[in-house]
Amino acid sequence: MNTNRHILLTGASVTAAALLAGACSGAANTAERQTKTSACVHVVDADTGKKGDACLPTAPEADRADLTEPRFTHPTKITNPLHPTSEVTQTIYGGQVDGKPFRTEVSRLPGTKTIEVDGKPVEARIIQYAAFSDGRIQEVALDWYAQADDGSVWYLGEDVFNYDNGVVADTEGTWQAGRHHAPPAMIMPAAPEKGDVYRPENLPEIVFEEVTVRAVDQTVHGPYGRLEGAITVRELHMDGSTEDKVFAPGYGEFSTGTSGGDLEAVSLAVPTDAKPGPLPARLTALDRAAVAAHESPGAATVREVRAAWDTYRASDAVPALLERQMERDLAALEKAGNGAQAVDPALRVAQNVTDLRLRYEPVPTVDRDRLALWTRQLTIDVKAGNEGAVAGDVTALELAWERVRHETPDAVPVDTDLKKLRAAADAKDLAEIQRLAPELTQHIT
Repeated sequence: MNTNRHILLTGASVTAAALLAGACSGAANTAERQTKTSACVHVVDADTGKKGDACLPTAPEADRADLTEPRFTHPTKITNPLHPTSEVTQTIYGGQVDGKPFRTEVSRLPGTKTIEVDGKPVEARIIQYAAFSDGRIQEVALDWYAQADDGSVWYLGEDVFNYDNGVVADTEGTWQAGRHHAPPAMIMPAAPEKGDVYRPENLPEIVFEEVTVRAVDQTVHGPYGRLEGAITVRELHMDGSTEDKVFAPGYGEFSTGTSGGDLEAVSLAVPTDAKPGPLPARLTALDRAAVAAHESPGAATVREVRAAWDTYRASDAVPALLERQMERDLAALEKAGNGAQAVDPALRVAQNVTDLRLRYEPVPTVDRDRLALWTRQLTIDVKAGNEGAVAGDVTALELAWERVRHETPDAVPVDTDLKKLRAAADAKDLAEIQRLAPELTQHIT
């Protein structure tokens, strides 16, 4: 699942949703409203995946905004301000989950996917979701969205890959409209109103979420100023838990959680937060220092990146969340010294700086430098003999390459390199990966 359905990768918002139980028929009446409710969707234990006897407190069907048959004439023109899939190229989210630094890259991929909905082919936009815990890959998803003629946005499914120590552990949560009787699911009404109810995922036994709009026309603090027209929703999960989320114009899903606990929120998005003009010289200096510290963390390189960060931060606007994360990661790097404990904070510092560059540089330019970043990390992890980290590094390389391949005049050399690296990582052949890494570096620079 991507950020538009769950940002927090906790048992409540991922595991339970992936281990849904089936629905049973049922109806209820209240003294106040003689309104038919939705069929019973059983509560499922988030840890065991076992179905209980109780039904989720789903909303009456009269409150549902998604009980319509969408018509898709121009489905890939997704311009809904609260789900602007066609207009936002990349969004970076940050925060913490389960006490660890958490970061996601949500990127629009080139091309479309055709999905059959009610016997008719519908073209859908493809969004790549990549989640990193402590700098390392945790979940990848390819999500498919289409906008109906009335302006509502519909979710047509996802391919999900959940990782454990760099290796795919399962694909739970995968679904596609038209398969196993799965209907398309509304993920954002055309003009949400307080009290609207809709289900971004509605396939009991596979995935399920129900959303209620709690407030509209809200003002929130964005990465670079105040934003008007946001909405707050409450999301009901399969285990009966709920969480509140904010959606904001120009971003889509904006935040969930709190700064004192689990949190994921927008760090910045482009082109929403893009600024005309060249990359500031002080940001260039920070980037060089971060690369040096990533390649060789130690007292001297860490001092340089600290000085470059303090200088840049004093000279330019930095989103509050990114500033807080950079301070956290730099402090961890300073504490770690030059030992093995420095590897992950050095990686996170480098990731933060690539994110800052998105404000000024095209996404493909930054993504190409992310290819270089992960190639450096690959070399570091091979030398450390960390097979799981190496496998995750190859995945991160594949994700970044998927985003820039279409803009590469001759993609064959990198395609070949990555296929060889994947085979070597799957075989846990670190010697072969060490041999291949310089070739990839040559081909991406």
